[in-house]
Amino acid sequence: MIPGHGRVLGVDLGTARIGLALSDADQRMATSLTVLVREGDPAADRRALVRLAAEKEVVGVVVGLPLSLDGSVGPAARGALDEVAQLARALPGTAVDTVDERFTTVAAYQAMGGAAGGRRRRVAARQQVDAVAAAILLQSWLDQRAAARSAER
Repeated sequence: MIPGHGRVLGVDLGTARIGLALSDADQRMATSLTVLVREGDPAADRRALVRLAAEKEVVGVVVGLPLSLDGSVGPAARGALDEVAQLARALPGTAVDTVDERFTTVAAYQAMGGAAGGRRRRVAARQQVDAVAAAILLQSWLDQRAAARSAER
């Protein structure tokens, strides 16, 4: 279980890029961090995530789970769960959790004002949307956690 205080890294696993976001230490707000371009080597991608987690001194990692529209675990979610398991092994002592990420990319495009405009703006939007999607999925996880804590009181 991810501790209740300390920074949490949000991860949006894409096929070409990995969007990343970071929470504040009080775990109230998520902000976009960066995008890692996949190198074609999953082990290299994991090493980059492990380095970033250490650099940012995170207490936990939340990975978006791309469930099917009906909420079932389809091929994309199974692939993500495999990556989550490998990431958890690469981060001993750091809790890794998942959160439903359906519609986060759509919400990210909307939050960015759409991808309208010239070619240069659309390319920049594609490069940033994964980090914004990571912030949205991490914020969703933070909000769910805060609501659960309030309900316990």
